[in-house]
Amino acid sequence: MTGRRSPPRKPSGPTLFDAATRKDPQLKELVPLAERMRPRTLADMLGQEHLVGEGKLLAHAIKADRVPSMILWGPPGSGKTTLARVIAETTRARFVPFNAVLGGVPELREILAEARSARSYEGARTLLFVDEIHRFNRAQQDAFLPHVEDGTVTLIGATTENPSFAVNAPLLSRCRVFRLNLLDKAAIVSLLERAIFSAEGLGGAVEADRDAIEAIAALAQGDARRALTTLEIVADEARREGRRAIAREDVVATSGQKTLLYDKAGEEHYNVISAFIKSMRGSDPDAAIYWLMRMIEAGDDPEFLLRRMLIFASEDVGNADPRALEVAVAADAAFRRVGMPEGMYMLAHAALYLACAPKSNACNMAWKSAQEAVREAGSLPVPMKLRNAVTKLMKSEGYGTGYRYAHDEEGGVARGETYLPDELAEARFYEPTERGYEKVIGERLRWIRAQAAARNAEAAAPSADDNPAPQGKDKDEA
Repeated sequence: MTGRRSPPRKPSGPTLFDAATRKDPQLKELVPLAERMRPRTLADMLGQEHLVGEGKLLAHAIKADRVPSMILWGPPGSGKTTLARVIAETTRARFVPFNAVLGGVPELREILAEARSARSYEGARTLLFVDEIHRFNRAQQDAFLPHVEDGTVTLIGATTENPSFAVNAPLLSRCRVFRLNLLDKAAIVSLLERAIFSAEGLGGAVEADRDAIEAIAALAQGDARRALTTLEIVADEARREGRRAIAREDVVATSGQKTLLYDKAGEEHYNVISAFIKSMRGSDPDAAIYWLMRMIEAGDDPEFLLRRMLIFASEDVGNADPRALEVAVAADAAFRRVGMPEGMYMLAHAALYLACAPKSNACNMAWKSAQEAVREAGSLPVPMKLRNAVTKLMKSEGYGTGYRYAHDEEGGVARGETYLPDELAEARFYEPTERGYEKVIGERLRWIRAQAAARNAEAAAPSADDNPAPQGKDKDEA
């Protein structure tokens, strides 16, 4: 009986074309510099020492060829695909790359079927590298679960999105998450120097002074791919003009404006808006205006920012400065009439005012405390004196009986009157702070509460009728 033939393995190492490009300069030019400089061993990697440094868990797992299923999470250019390629060069398992954008479910099913056959007939392990795994929806991600769980494949997913939001919880629980950071400036500089002089890179065809290299590193903002692409563009321009030397001016002229690291739908969006809110809450107008401009320059929606400031005006300023909400509302209305770019004045005006305003979260605490009381006590009956007596029947039932009209009493306050249900008569939900205008509110509220306490004390004191004075002796007895 003949066994079923296993499918051919997909090559995980360099192809014949890869080898040819390294030998033939003309073919080498067809491959982008960033791809040519991609490390092939752990020793070649720059940065990410917290993951692949000596003695680290991931480095040990790679060297021992016992790589677990994992999610590589990091910003663009931090080395996620590079690390996967390093694993591919090191492992004895079949390495199958797959892109969640370019590939579909039918192709994925075929890969998984091949992985089952390879394990059954050859005893071969399969490492499945899924780039941009966050592009798969939840149902598609669920398709990996049984195959990861039974060991058919070891999954290596790469994503720029926070896995907590982008990857299904069941799949995430079966994978280790490794966070890759942007490369620091020193690592980018070392990478650029290596690219200039190495045979895989520019092979010394150009020269760059320290200022030029540092200018490229600064523009890259930790993105290795961007750094190498910029170097390649500047070098090509210099060679086109018949020059070998690259200066800082060439970098500035070629690179244009920096692209901000910002994803309006991803984690960095929430990181920056969080920094903006916390800067205003911390009363730092300089930080607040900086983070505001970070979001505007990255193309965030100004109306979203205005909504956040409207919320902030009540949540974090409240009655400490009642004008804060007026300023935020006015800024929102004015912006909708003016639009951009002049609308920046309204955005900046509101952000700076809110940052400098006295802060209070007493409004926030008050409604949350009252909400908790409602949920705990349920639907307590409205006291009879507060009920609206709109019919004769209601009046006969006692609706409105005993209600005191505050405007008719001294100071416009009905001393000692209560307005909460009897079960909550002593509850206190709003406690003003001593900051800003809320200090004035607090003083008045203390006076009102003191008046109520005095009235209650008077009501509780025994009257002369209740305790008659002792009578003197009868004259005859005297």
